[in-house]
Amino acid sequence: MKRTKLDTLVSLSRLRSIQVLMGILFLYLLLMSLEIPLVFKTGLGFESEEEGFTGSLNALPIRIDDEELAQNEASDAKSFRVSQKSFHRTPGRRIGEYIQVSGLVFDDSAFGNDSLDEFSELHETARHAFNVGKKLWEEISTGKVRIDLGNKTENKSDSCNFSISMSGDELLNRGQIMVIPCGLTLGSHITVVGKPHEAHLESDSNIALMREGQESVMVSQFMMELQGLKTVDGEDPPRILHFNPRLKGDFSGRPVIEQNTCYRMQWGTALRCEGWKSKADEETVDGQVKCEKWIRDDDNHFEESTTMWWLNRLIGRTTKVTVDWPYPFGEGKLFILTLSAGLEGYHVNVDGRHVTSFPYRTGFTLEDATGLFIKGDVDVHYIFAAALPTSHPSYAPQRHLEMLTKWQAPPLPDGPVQLFIGILSAGNHFAERMAVRKSWMQHSLLKSSNVVARFFVALHGRKEVNLELMKEAEFFGDIVIVPYMDTYDLVVLKTVAICEYGVRKVAAKYIMKCDDDTFVRIDAVIKEVKKVSRGGSLYVGNINFYHKPLRYGKWAVTYEEWPEETYPPYANGPGYILSSDISQYIVSEFEKHKLRLFKMEDVSMGMWVEQFNSSLPVEYSHSEKFCQFGCIEDYYTAHYQSPKQMTCLWDKLHRQGKAHCCNMR
Repeated sequence: MKRTKLDTLVSLSRLRSIQVLMGILFLYLLLMSLEIPLVFKTGLGFESEEEGFTGSLNALPIRIDDEELAQNEASDAKSFRVSQKSFHRTPGRRIGEYIQVSGLVFDDSAFGNDSLDEFSELHETARHAFNVGKKLWEEISTGKVRIDLGNKTENKSDSCNFSISMSGDELLNRGQIMVIPCGLTLGSHITVVGKPHEAHLESDSNIALMREGQESVMVSQFMMELQGLKTVDGEDPPRILHFNPRLKGDFSGRPVIEQNTCYRMQWGTALRCEGWKSKADEETVDGQVKCEKWIRDDDNHFEESTTMWWLNRLIGRTTKVTVDWPYPFGEGKLFILTLSAGLEGYHVNVDGRHVTSFPYRTGFTLEDATGLFIKGDVDVHYIFAAALPTSHPSYAPQRHLEMLTKWQAPPLPDGPVQLFIGILSAGNHFAERMAVRKSWMQHSLLKSSNVVARFFVALHGRKEVNLELMKEAEFFGDIVIVPYMDTYDLVVLKTVAICEYGVRKVAAKYIMKCDDDTFVRIDAVIKEVKKVSRGGSLYVGNINFYHKPLRYGKWAVTYEEWPEETYPPYANGPGYILSSDISQYIVSEFEKHKLRLFKMEDVSMGMWVEQFNSSLPVEYSHSEKFCQFGCIEDYYTAHYQSPKQMTCLWDKLHRQGKAHCCNMR
């Protein structure tokens, strides 16, 4: 049969197509034989079967060799990748569980179009935190900041002087803060010379309305605080000791001194000294009463009249001489105040006499007090701090970390797990993480790999903290590092990362989120989930219903941030559980740029669950045993637990088999 010119062209075209396909196949086989890594921009971790990874998450693990630092192989605004050099590790442990970098959370496109997004300010904060974190991570990975896995970080920053002095003018110029670089130690003392202002009309309407029937309120008060370092940007520094004299009184109508602490942005119970001496049967602090007396007992302001006193003296009747002092501060009167650190608490002396004592509270150590802050109706003339520690504790996190193999996390299981627990932590929370490892993370369910727990930590503002964090992560194998600069408003991004890790990395049936100061009774939590679960979607925790946003004050939420009058039902952040389908929905919506972000992490979760509930029914389960404030008997979770309380709770639970609280002061 005669072939036409058209048939010939068709045959040639088919031949070329076959040749092209063969060329592509050959190139593919060549690439595979060379084992060139492929990077998929989809999620939270780069997975390699050779290294024992499971799943298809995006971020590459940082791998550090003792001799050669990890180099930044490629990096742009939409993907964060680092080189795959050999990782120094404990023999027999799998690579990839030490340090992981989030790609999903930090993809610029994940924050949506600012021009259309009603929460663009929060998204802009997230983008800025990512860029700052990316720059810092590049400095670490390229060797600009040395990572030495073998040696301790040397103290090359702030000097630790035995004493510090400062004038009142210097205090004003430094933002009313005197920095104490190395904190305090037993026997440290700070002396403040100052003069309270004359009383003035109170401009704060909330205070002015406290006394009914008065047209105006006169106020003279000041505040002296021992403060610690901020954990993350946007979060207030911890108040280790809040000392607040109110010369004209407050709602009591009499002069008062109030003392308190604020741990993790949560105020404790105030100790109020109102002029009455502490009772004999009350707890003392180093043998000193908590409050001295400055109020007279009778209308004449004397316990007995002057005439009767002289009459008793003339007839030879002796009485016990008692001395009552006036309120220690006066308007326009110079005072000398000394704050000293004792064995059991802080002691305040004014003009040579003891005034108050305040017992140490859990959550803080003396070395945490790295600043003295003074503000209010007072002129400070001079400050002198002495008997200070001469070594910098924050440069030695090893004092918290016990580098023993028994505290290391077991490798990730090959198959699905029942429960994944994501623990929110901060870079410098070495003691908190160690306490968790030594307490409830020693539960048999975690050791059997039926339950998996990981800390989620963002980058810290201090580079030496990040270096120590990387060493900690490399050894214990239980930290997921997300490379943005830690910011209080962006905790919500860690929660998204926890959801993705739980469903894609470990294929957990349930995902739990908690904080690193939360003690978790794992068996009780699982039992509660099983009691609620009917095979459907669930949301378990201490759930708030019909809560309204605060529109005024420090925690105010604007109508632009939250236009609704109430929040959706949401579980308190210290501990709640989701079914995997809800977590998968959250990750999917985030990837499609449809997830609405809000600065309050627990409210955000309630909002996302409500959205899921609009299409598929969710079982809401409320229990107060997921304790929001502190601890209750037979708790499921206990919040605001210090490292010391963590180990105490575990001891009671593990050795005594009882869920009793450790309300040590």
